[in-house]
Amino acid sequence: MSGMLEGRTVNLRIMEKEGLPLIAEWSNSLDFWGEFDFIPQMSRADFENMQASRNPEGWFFLEKKDGSKIGCINHRPRGTAQELGYALLPSERGKGYGAEAVMIMVDYLFLTKEIVRIQAHTNVGNKASQRVLEKVGFKREGILRKLTFVRGVWTNFYLYSILREEWKEPKILTRTA
Repeated sequence: MSGMLEGRTVNLRIMEKEGLPLIAEWSNSLDFWGEFDFIPQMSRADFENMQASRNPEGWFFLEKKDGSKIGCINHRPRGTAQELGYALLPSERGKGYGAEAVMIMVDYLFLTKEIVRIQAHTNVGNKASQRVLEKVGFKREGILRKLTFVRGVWTNFYLYSILREEWKEPKILTRTA
């Protein structure tokens, strides 16, 4: 893979070192993560160290076709599964970009990894994220009780997954560039 996965209206581009200032800016923004997630508050140096210590293909920028960066999506191994996480700029939410990005990533992971499932978790209050996962075909499996400390409260999250046999074939990934 040369760094980009193409969809119909958005692309996923591997996050390179030069993108770290932008992701550091987003990650330190209360608005970017919204009311349903913790706020990492990390310096650019912390992000560089974190980036250097993980799988380089795991983090992608979500881009519109004009190249403007509107969010990020990542995947990481979890036993026989891969786990997804994603976030979009507040101005770009509710436009279908998140669902398309998750579809692209699901196609990519099932086409390239020997895994049986892809999973994600979302705050029980985050109805928009739940709709994204359900639109892509994820099923709610259960509640992860008091998983994350969010804005002063231990918060429950739903665990979602999609199994390889539920996926069957690519839905949106048009090509890797």
